[in-house]
Amino acid sequence: MPERTPSPRPSLRQAVLAEGLGTMLLLAIVIGSGIMAERLSGGNVAVALLANTAATVGGLYVLIEALGPISGAHFNPAVTLVMALRGQLPRTHALAYVPVQLLAAVAGAVLAHAMFDLPLWQVSTKVRSGQGQWIAEAVATAGLLFVILRSPAGKASAMVAAYIGAAYWFTASTSFANPAAVAGRMVSDTFAGISPGSALGFIGAQLLGAAMGWGLSTAISPSSSSS
Repeated sequence: MPERTPSPRPSLRQAVLAEGLGTMLLLAIVIGSGIMAERLSGGNVAVALLANTAATVGGLYVLIEALGPISGAHFNPAVTLVMALRGQLPRTHALAYVPVQLLAAVAGAVLAHAMFDLPLWQVSTKVRSGQGQWIAEAVATAGLLFVILRSPAGKASAMVAAYIGAAYWFTASTSFANPAAVAGRMVSDTFAGISPGSALGFIGAQLLGAAMGWGLSTAISPSSSSS
């Protein structure tokens, strides 16, 4: 039987392009579905959030499946940072990923606005602040990193999408869990927005949560010496 030719490894340029494309589309999905949901829900915030959740879960699953083999489908600086610190991502990739993720998130917000004939550049006025919100973001991000690090091979896309869908509802912050998402939502004065004044608290809580998720995953992982 002829040997199967191994698939070529993606280049850094291809991986960065995948991260940018995925992050942009993710934010377009989150913000665009929020705009549509708010328009169609007749003022019912619960229905709007349910629609926003469903679109995000479906979109996130597809993006991870499509782009994961190329870049790892982080779409999230907190995930990239943890993967680099764990030695699972070259530092050169991490240094390239993070700025692209942040810029692509802003581009995703602009794309969503363009699709709904809204002003392209906006500044959100939606305040999301306070101890409960910060705790929620730490919990949401810790859970996200824990799920990513503990997912069995081939199941990360479904598990991550399902977790984010659940976290939209069980966290007070509706689970941003992503500094790039904060960057994109800051420039969208819509259902999914967050005011710039609230951003620093969210990002700080997310980075703390990412460290917590990594620590929890490490704590329950059997060591090689005990196997």
